[in-house]
Amino acid sequence: MPRKGLGKKLRLAKALKQNRRIPIWVILKTNRRVMVNPKRRHWRRTKIRAR
Repeated sequence: MPRKGLGKKLRLAKALKQNRRIPIWVILKTNRRVMVNPKRRHWRRTKIRAR
């Protein structure tokens, strides 16, 4: 199996960082108008296109 290149590794790391909930302070600051992260991704349902 081929190794992961640096570019692919960085793209996967970015996807990992994006895949988290919105901080509590954002929910409080927006008075619960913003509650969910639309970019949230489940590892089994949606795949990443990191080439």
